[in-house]
Amino acid sequence: MIMATKMEMRPGRYAPVNGLSMYYEIHGAGRPLVLLHGAFMTIEGSFQRMLPTLAETRQVLAVEQQAHGRTADIDRPLTYGGMAADTVALLRHLGVSEADIFGYSMGAAIALEIAVRHPDVVHKLVLASPSYTREGSYPEMYEGEENLKPEDLAGTPFAEEYARTAPNPDAWPRLIEKVKQLDREFRGWTAEEIRSIRAPTLVIIGDSDVNRPEHAVEIFRLLGGGVPGDIVGLPASRLAVLPGTTHITLIDRTDWLLAMIGEFLDAPAPEAGGA
Repeated sequence: MIMATKMEMRPGRYAPVNGLSMYYEIHGAGRPLVLLHGAFMTIEGSFQRMLPTLAETRQVLAVEQQAHGRTADIDRPLTYGGMAADTVALLRHLGVSEADIFGYSMGAAIALEIAVRHPDVVHKLVLASPSYTREGSYPEMYEGEENLKPEDLAGTPFAEEYARTAPNPDAWPRLIEKVKQLDREFRGWTAEEIRSIRAPTLVIIGDSDVNRPEHAVEIFRLLGGGVPGDIVGLPASRLAVLPGTTHITLIDRTDWLLAMIGEFLDAPAPEAGGA
């Protein structure tokens, strides 16, 4: 991962959102594209290598969620409903009525929640390593996270980014506990709720992800995919399985991601097929 140095000036601002002072950045111009980072991560940690290229043709709105990066924590648990509501409130604060949304890992779940609860906000959706039920992830992922301690992440980019950016670096153990609670209480969405999403969606997963490849296929099918496109036309949604790719390394597959995401966001909606 490429991270900004301590001396680098970020083009960020803060907005009052649901009791938060929420950090966000705006890059470029054009159709809005919202970037939603992964757990324990920042804008740089999730998107630094892609952001400049994405901003060449779009207005990129990158946000840092409650207790992550430069957005200080407040006295409430982390929930996908809360983080989705924060993101939508920020967009309304900025006067953005509709946007494309690209979420990675935790950010993909936030994007799903926005698409289900606030469908009018979403134009197109990119979900990198999504899971819509607990069963979508390997049980080893939850078992490992349940035993996670702050010292286990010492020296990792996650801990270093937090120490560099957080208003209160000493709150790192509290963030770890809040993310553990977020995943411990995660129940996801129903198949009917996923099927209700009308935004064209690109589902991306690593072939060695912590989320099961068959789960990504299930999401793709719920979104209208899994049809013989030569006969009935291409569906509105797409599926990409990246070879030799884990959950952590997925976001570093920059060349693949930029090519797929850019083409998907620029493509007109299919005339036939899909949900």
